[in-house]
Amino acid sequence: MLSAPTGFLRKFDFVLMAAVTLLILLGIMMIASATRDVASLADRTRSQILFSIVGLAIVLIFSIIDYRLWTSTYLWIYGGLVLFLALGTLLGVEGEAGSQSWINLGIAGFQPSELAKILLIIVLAQQLAVNADRIESLGTIIVSLIFVSIPAFLIFIQPDLGITVLIMAVWFVMVWFAGLRWEHVALFVVVGLVMSPVIWTQMEDYQRARITTFIDLDSDPDQAFNIRQALTAVGNGSVNGTTVFGRGYMQGSQTQLRFLRVRHTDFIFAVIAEELGFVGAGAVLFLMGVVIFRIVRAGSLAPDMAGALICYGVAMVIFFQTLVSIGMNVRLLPVTGLTLPFVSSGGSSLVTLLMGIGLVQSVLLRQDPREALTTGGTIGNGGYGLSTAARLQLESSRSLQQR
Repeated sequence: MLSAPTGFLRKFDFVLMAAVTLLILLGIMMIASATRDVASLADRTRSQILFSIVGLAIVLIFSIIDYRLWTSTYLWIYGGLVLFLALGTLLGVEGEAGSQSWINLGIAGFQPSELAKILLIIVLAQQLAVNADRIESLGTIIVSLIFVSIPAFLIFIQPDLGITVLIMAVWFVMVWFAGLRWEHVALFVVVGLVMSPVIWTQMEDYQRARITTFIDLDSDPDQAFNIRQALTAVGNGSVNGTTVFGRGYMQGSQTQLRFLRVRHTDFIFAVIAEELGFVGAGAVLFLMGVVIFRIVRAGSLAPDMAGALICYGVAMVIFFQTLVSIGMNVRLLPVTGLTLPFVSSGGSSLVTLLMGIGLVQSVLLRQDPREALTTGGTIGNGGYGLSTAARLQLESSRSLQQR
C-alpha cells in the first residue's frame, strides 16, 4: 500500500494537476499584488510559496499511498480528528476572523477545521460504504449524520460558521450519491427549517451581522464597507467598459490603495477581477471547472464505493468554497470567511486541499483499466456517477440484504 502502483504515469491525472498548479501560481501572483508594500503582510507571498511546495509534495505522497489504507482506519482517524478539534476549541488562539481555531505548532499556526474537511470525507466514505446494504435505511443515514455532527458542532462553537455549513453540505452530497431517499431529503429539510431559529440564536453577533448586512447594506455600514469596496473593485475590472483585461497587474485602485480589506484571503477574487478583468476572472472559473470535472470523472472510475465517495466529497468541497467565495465577492451570498480554493492566502487551507487532490489521484491510480466511464445508473441516487465496479459492490450488498 506504500509503493507506487503499476501504470503510475498512465493513470495519474496530469490535466487535473496542471489546472491545480495554474490556480496556485495565479494565487501566488495575486497575493503578491494584494500584500504589496504592506509590512504586516510582507511574508504572505513567501509563505504561500512554501506551503505550495509542501502541498504538492503531499499530493505525491498521498497518491502513492493506497487510499484504502486510510479508509481501513477510519474510526481511528475520526477519534483523532474529534480530539484535535476539541483541543483547537479549548486551547486554540484567535485568528484574523475572530475565531479561536488556530493551534500554534511553533513554526506555524494550523487550523484544525481545515483538516476536518478532508478527514471527514474519508470517514464518511468508509462509513457509508461499510453500510451499503443498509444505505436506504433512515437509521444508517442518521448514524452518518451523528458522525459528522460532532465535529461540525466543535467547529461551530469555535466559532466557524463557514466551514460548519461546508461540512454539512459535503455530508449531504455524499449520502445523496450513496443512495439517500427522497423522503429522507424532505425530512432533513423540515428538520433544518425547524432548527434554523435555534441556530440563529446561537450564532455570534458578527455572524448575524454578516447575514443582515447581506440583506440590507444600510443596516451596518461598517460590515457593508468591504462588500461595497469589493463590488467597486469588480466593476473597476472594466475600464470605461472598453477592455476585458482589467486595470493591469498591481494597478487596481481598490487593491493598491488598500480600500479593500482582507483582499489576500476572503476577497482575492475581487483583486483578480479588478486587475486582470474578465479574462482573469474567467480563467479562475474555467480552471475551477476543469478541476471539479476531473475529480468527478475520477469518482466515476473508482474501483469501489468508498473511493467514489471520496472523490465526490473532495469535488463538493472545491465547488462549495468556490461558489461561496466568489458569491460573497459579488454580493450574491453573505460573507462567510471561506477562501477561494488554491488561490487565497492560507497554508492550512492550501495544504489540506492538496491532500484531497492526493486522495483523488490515489483513487485514480487504483482503478481497473478495464473500467469504462459510467454515468447514470439504476440503483437510486447511489447509481449516479459510480463506476461499474462500485455499482456492483452496492448491488451485491443489497442482494445480500434481501436474502
